[in-house]
Amino acid sequence: MPVLSRIAEYEEELVAIRHDLHAHPELGFEESRTAGIVAEKLRSWGVDEVHTDIAVTGVVGVLKGQGEGGCIGLRADMDALPIEEASGLPYASRQAGRMHACGHDGHTTILLGAARYLAETRNFSGTVILIFQPAEEGLGGARRMLAEGLFKRFPCDEVYGLHNDPLSEPGQVTITPGPAMAGATFFDIKVKGVGSHAAMPHQSEDPIVIATQLVQQLQAVVSRNAPPTSPLVLSVTQFHAGSAYNVIPETATLAGTIRYFDDSLCEQVHERIHRLCRGLEQAHDVSISVELRNIFNVLVNDPKCSQAYLDAAREVVGDGQAELVDRLVTGSEDFADMLQVVPGAYCWVGHAGSIPLHNPGYVLDDGILPVGASIMARMVERRLPR
Repeated sequence: MPVLSRIAEYEEELVAIRHDLHAHPELGFEESRTAGIVAEKLRSWGVDEVHTDIAVTGVVGVLKGQGEGGCIGLRADMDALPIEEASGLPYASRQAGRMHACGHDGHTTILLGAARYLAETRNFSGTVILIFQPAEEGLGGARRMLAEGLFKRFPCDEVYGLHNDPLSEPGQVTITPGPAMAGATFFDIKVKGVGSHAAMPHQSEDPIVIATQLVQQLQAVVSRNAPPTSPLVLSVTQFHAGSAYNVIPETATLAGTIRYFDDSLCEQVHERIHRLCRGLEQAHDVSISVELRNIFNVLVNDPKCSQAYLDAAREVVGDGQAELVDRLVTGSEDFADMLQVVPGAYCWVGHAGSIPLHNPGYVLDDGILPVGASIMARMVERRLPR
């Protein structure tokens, strides 16, 4: 079975929706315009219930099938990134410094396409919960929806999501059963020393020198403290200090991220960072504060749900284009939080792009829209048969 024929019939409308969302990107918890469009489309297509203002800008639709049955959740993210677009597209972002550089406009449109088809055909039993989530990009949108009772208000037996992949072949679908995407800790470290005139450094406790040492020592946390067989990434991504040529500043700050697949290993890294900072405090008689924040959990796909998702995808893209893979992605995804509450799976769908995610020149191939919508729709029809 190829792309569902009914979805193919309104592909042009889906493309128009996606282009409009792309031209008007909104950051996390600011997706008011996007949420308004989503809610309006769901109502116009006959979705039974449409709930708004969940986690500020989240939208949840409830769709009833024919007869009693289970409940499947389908989730898409809606937020954009603080990136200046350089794609040159005719429908490029009209908002300075904001861009759909991760394809969430496409994910939202894909779920809208699945919702329209399922509302028209009702070829399933039970209930479908359509989850349009805000603030995926590190702001905790999934956690806020959960904290506001997402799965208590809308209980689901299983939940499914997807992400576009510009670096895979068009229509190629991959799913990793078990741990699939990394958890993430963000860290902020502040070194408070003693400032002085730059010509008299002996009167200072130079925080730049100390912070530079810390950057180097942090790299050894992975290379010399983590087992080589356990994937772990530690990146210092910010270094801020000073504002004048002739002043040794009083403070220097570092920030960065830790990506991991083993919670206990992450805890060991946290402790190692604290120990390094305590050692530098004692060695240089300075004060070092450390803030470590868990932002993403490890995304773990349920094996049975992964196989079910694969079977649905194969009906759309073909047996040779969909496979289970043993591939760990060191990027993170807050759909992981939903999977800690309800079993489910997350897949990657390739398209004819060539520029990586989170790049100013990234372009989402519109051809993915009917493919993704068909996969989600078939997932529901297979898991909730009439």
